[in-house]
Amino acid sequence: MKKNIFILTFFIASIAGHSQTLKLEEIMKGESFIGNQPTNGRWSLDGKKVYFEWNPTNDLGASTYFWQKGAAKPFLAEPKEAAFSKLDFKRKSTSDIVYYIDNGALYSYTISTKTAKKIIEQSSPISNLELGTVNGIVFFEQNDNVFKYNAKEGTVLQITNLSKGIKKEKPLDKDSFLKTQQKELFQFIKDKEAKKQWNVARNKAIKSDFAKEYFYGKDNLFNLKANPNGNFVTFSLVEESDVKKEKMEVFITDDGYNQTPDTKEKVSTANLVKTKFGIYSVAKDTVYYVNFSTLSHIQDSPKYYESYDNLKNKSKEDKLIMIQAPVYNEDGSIAIVEIRSQDNKDRWLISLNPENGSFKEIEHQHDDAWIAGPGIPSYSFDSGTLGFLADNETIYFQSEATGYSHLYTYNLKSGKKTQLTSGNWEVRDVTLSKDKKAFYLTTNTTHPGNRNFYKLASAGGALEPILTKDGAHEVVVSPDEKSLLVRYSYKNVPWDFYIADNKKNTALQQISSSTSEDFKKYKWREPEVITFKAQDGTPVNARLYTPKTENANKAAVIFVHGAGYLQNAHNYWSNYYREYMFHNMLTDLGYTVLDIDYRGSDGYGRDFRTGIYRFMGGKDLSDHLDGKKLLVEKYGIDANRVGIYGGSYGGFITLMGMLTTPGEFASGAALRSVTDWGHYNHGYTGNILNFPETDPEAYKKSSPIYYADNLKGNLVMLHGMVDDNVEYKDIVRLSQRFIELQKKNWTLASFPVESHGFKETYSWIDEYSRILNLFNSTLLNK
Repeated sequence: MKKNIFILTFFIASIAGHSQTLKLEEIMKGESFIGNQPTNGRWSLDGKKVYFEWNPTNDLGASTYFWQKGAAKPFLAEPKEAAFSKLDFKRKSTSDIVYYIDNGALYSYTISTKTAKKIIEQSSPISNLELGTVNGIVFFEQNDNVFKYNAKEGTVLQITNLSKGIKKEKPLDKDSFLKTQQKELFQFIKDKEAKKQWNVARNKAIKSDFAKEYFYGKDNLFNLKANPNGNFVTFSLVEESDVKKEKMEVFITDDGYNQTPDTKEKVSTANLVKTKFGIYSVAKDTVYYVNFSTLSHIQDSPKYYESYDNLKNKSKEDKLIMIQAPVYNEDGSIAIVEIRSQDNKDRWLISLNPENGSFKEIEHQHDDAWIAGPGIPSYSFDSGTLGFLADNETIYFQSEATGYSHLYTYNLKSGKKTQLTSGNWEVRDVTLSKDKKAFYLTTNTTHPGNRNFYKLASAGGALEPILTKDGAHEVVVSPDEKSLLVRYSYKNVPWDFYIADNKKNTALQQISSSTSEDFKKYKWREPEVITFKAQDGTPVNARLYTPKTENANKAAVIFVHGAGYLQNAHNYWSNYYREYMFHNMLTDLGYTVLDIDYRGSDGYGRDFRTGIYRFMGGKDLSDHLDGKKLLVEKYGIDANRVGIYGGSYGGFITLMGMLTTPGEFASGAALRSVTDWGHYNHGYTGNILNFPETDPEAYKKSSPIYYADNLKGNLVMLHGMVDDNVEYKDIVRLSQRFIELQKKNWTLASFPVESHGFKETYSWIDEYSRILNLFNSTLLNK
C-alpha cells in the first residue's frame, strides 16, 4: 500500500481547486519550469536605459537585455553594449567623464559624446581604480604598487615602489692579495678606482624623485590605497599562514582519472594571523607602521574564557586585528578606518592622521557572541557601511547598539553622535544621494519579512515612504535620481523588474515578465506568515501551508532553511523556490507544512541572531519543537506523524532533531548536512562556536556525530560527493558511526556530480522523490 501511495503522489499529486496537476519531475526543473527570473539590474550612464540579465528563451545561460522609456518590452542587447553595461564606472557627480577598467586596461568615457578612450594597456593588468580629489586624477594598482594618472598632463607616475621579500645586500668586495698588489704597482688601476668613487659620490648628490624600493618581507599585501590628494598610500600586511586544507575526491572527470582538489581550511586558531598597517608618505619617501595597542578593550578576554580553567587566568595580550582600507572625505584631508578583531567580537572606527600615524578612536562596538548585522559584515576581513556626508566632516555608519542595525552619524569636529533611525526593525541597505544630503534606505520597517524603500534626510527626521507594500523591493536609483529600477517579488509572485518615479508612495510599472505559462496554470498558495511564542517567550515567525479541511491527513512536515543566518518566513519569493513548490505539492496531498525562521535567522535583530552562540542545536532546535507543539495543539496534527527535513544548516538541524530528541520526529531527511562543526570552515563557525582549541565543549554539544547512538525513527541522508562547502566526508564519518553502533533505520543517497547546491534536474528529482517517499511511507497510515 505504501508503495502505491508513493507512485500516486509522484506522478499525480493533484487536488480539486488547483487548476494544474503538480508533477515532481516538472517542479524540480526549477526556473526552467517557473520561468527564468531577471537579475543584476542597472542603469546606463546617461540614465536612458536599464539593463539586466535574463533568459526568457530558456537558453543555456542568461543574456543582457535592455529596456528604455516607451518600449513595449525589453530587447536583447548587442554583445559589446552588454559587456559595457556591466563595467564598474568611477565618476564624480559633477563630471561628464567616467573611468573604468576593462580586461586589465584603463579607459575613460565621455557620456555626452559616447566616446571611449584607452589610456593605458600593458601586459600586467591594472585594478583597484580610485578617483582623486581633482577631476582627471585617477589612482590604480598594478603589480602591487599604486600609480597616478593625470588626464590634464597626460602622465602616468608610479607612486610607490613596494616589493615582496627581503632586500639582498651586495656582498663586500674583499681585496685579494693580487688585487691589492695591482693597486700598489699600477697608477692606471689607482686612477680607475678614483674615477669610480667620484661617479658614485656625484650620483648620490643628484637625488632621484622616484620612490626608493621598500621590501616588506614575506607577508601578503592587502588593501593598497592612495588617499585622494595622492600624498599618502596605505596598505595592510597579513602574515602568511600555513594551514592545511581539506581535499575532495572527484570521481566523474573528463579524462576518467580521479582528481583531488583542495577545498577549504577548517576552523582553527591557526587561521588567526598577525597583521600590520603601513603608511607610505610620498613627501618623505618612507614607510611607517601604526601601533594600535592603545585601542580600547583590545586586551579584553572573551567572556567564554571564564568557562575554562586554562583560559580564565590567561595573561593579557593584544587581540589580533584586521585593518580595512581607509575611507576618505572629498579632499582627502580626513581618513576613517574600520578595524575588526579577528575573533569578530569587536569593531572600532578611528580617525587616522596619515602624516604621523596617530589616530583617534571614534566608535567601539562589542558583542560577547559576534559582530554582524545588516551593514556590519560578519567577517573581520570585510568592511561595513561607512562614508562621509556633504560637509566632509560628518561620517555615517551602522551599529547594533540598540539590538537592531540602525544608521548613525558622527561629526568629527564636535564629537556629536546622532542616531538617525530607531525601532525594532533593521536598516538593510544604505545609498547616499548624489548631493550627499539624503539617504535611500531599504528596511523591514513594516514587517520583518518585507523589504521597504524610504528616503531620509541626512540630518535625520521622518522616513519618507516610497515603496512600502508587502514583498521585497530591490532598488537602483537612476543617475539623475528621478527614477527607480525595482526588482520586486511577493510570496507567490517571482521576481521581475519594474520602473517607478522616485517620489512618495510611488507606483510600479512592470517591464519584464518572467513566469512561464506552465507556472501560471497552477494556483500557487500565499503561505501565511504566523508568529508563535517559543518556550523562552521569544516570538518566532514561520510560513504555514495548510490543506483544505476535507483533504487534511493529520500529518505534518517541518522544513528547515539553510545558511543559519538567513530568512525564509518572509513576504517575498523564496530562494528555496523548488522547496516552495514542493510544499504546495505536499499541501495538495493533505500535509500541513511549517517553515520556521528559527533562532539565528536573519531579519530579527542582534539577540535573535546570536541566540545560537556556543550551542547550535539548542534554541534553534527547540524553536522547531515549539513549532511542532503548535501544529499539534492548534492545527490538529498527530504528534506521531511529524517529519522534518532541510539542507545544509537545515540538514544539521534535522540530524540534531533525530539524534538529540529521539522520537519527536517520525522521520527526517538531512541534505548536505554538517555532522561535526570541527570540520567546517573558519569564518562562519568561528563566529558562533569560537574555536575548537579554545571552546571544545561548544563543538562537542553542537555536533550530531556525538549523538549517533540516539537514532530513533527513519533517517534519509542525501549528499553531493563534490561538495566543497560541507564535504562528503562529513556524511561518511557519520555513516561509519551508525555502522559501528549497528543502527539500521538510516540510508545514504550519494550524488557523484553534485556540489553543495545541486545543479542537475535529474539529481533534484531523485533527491526529492526519496524525500517524498520517506514521508509517505512513515507519516501516512500510522
